[in-house]
Amino acid sequence: MSRPQQSISFDRYANTFKHPQGPGDARPTALQIIKDEDLEGQLSDKIVLITGGSSGIGIETARALAHTGAKIVLGVRDVPKAKAVLEDILKDKSIGESPLEIIEMDLNSLDSVRKAAEAFLDKRNKLNILINNAGIGGVVEGRTSDGFESHFGVNHLAHFLLFQLLKDTLIASSTPTFQSRVIAVGSLIHRLSPTLLSDPNFGSTPYDPALAYASSKTANTWFANHLERLYANKGIHAISLHPGAINSGLQRFHAPEYQEMMQKAIPEEDMPGLMKTFKSLEQGAATTVLAAVGRAFEGEGGIYLDDCQVAPLYDPKDKIYAPGYAAHAFDEAGEEKLWQMSLKMVGLGK
Repeated sequence: MSRPQQSISFDRYANTFKHPQGPGDARPTALQIIKDEDLEGQLSDKIVLITGGSSGIGIETARALAHTGAKIVLGVRDVPKAKAVLEDILKDKSIGESPLEIIEMDLNSLDSVRKAAEAFLDKRNKLNILINNAGIGGVVEGRTSDGFESHFGVNHLAHFLLFQLLKDTLIASSTPTFQSRVIAVGSLIHRLSPTLLSDPNFGSTPYDPALAYASSKTANTWFANHLERLYANKGIHAISLHPGAINSGLQRFHAPEYQEMMQKAIPEEDMPGLMKTFKSLEQGAATTVLAAVGRAFEGEGGIYLDDCQVAPLYDPKDKIYAPGYAAHAFDEAGEEKLWQMSLKMVGLGK
């Protein structure tokens, strides 16, 4: 197994995470990241594509990045909802001339992803940052329109295909001073399991929403790690991350058995500590925004961030909500196998 590039040092916000006090505390927001990086109005020549930009931390990611002057394109399933989001963001007159656009993209359908990529490329020949933000978690058993288990299909395969369709543009857009970035928004739940390479669609494995969710989130990190190995020398770098504990709206879709599992996994005496780690939506988008535009990560990738820092290896003896990645999050053999398997699943492999 490989390990992330621990030589990268970034601890600007470390002290703010030592004693969290709940949403709205001293931990940074996404907009604070932009201000601290002195990027307001500085990226007007960049284009950013964000999936799931009409809800949860996707909105706050878009809102903060709009302050850089970059062109923001939101890949969304619910277009009317996204239009309302854009109107709300643009009420902030300090954003300036940064245009935000919408492309319809339903990650439940690979055909929809193909059409969205085609629509994106029909209008532009540049892409500097791809943020794979959208996702589902802990839902009841289901299948995508292509027959894949829902978590694996939506969280991994749809984003995998989107990258494949846009990679040439990402390569062409990369420059020596601002290399292209792909950001995979994962989750600490990846620590429950590696990706189930032998049965990712739960064909014979009894369905467990937590296991399915964890398997797909490990896939997000494996995708980013292998992307870095394949394309770093072509000017694309990939970072995966855990945004934090956030009441984002995903919770209302949780399967009852997933909610029950989560309740059992956290001792009652740990609940006060857990609640203090929760972030506001604005704080929840901070790690994503840092990964996307932070100068410390220029030309870097194959790393996993947590709480606006390069994460440590998780110690299973620590609290369940403590930061850190599982050892299996960096498994070169697994990453390679997943990549080749995914190519075939999305119709691009031999």
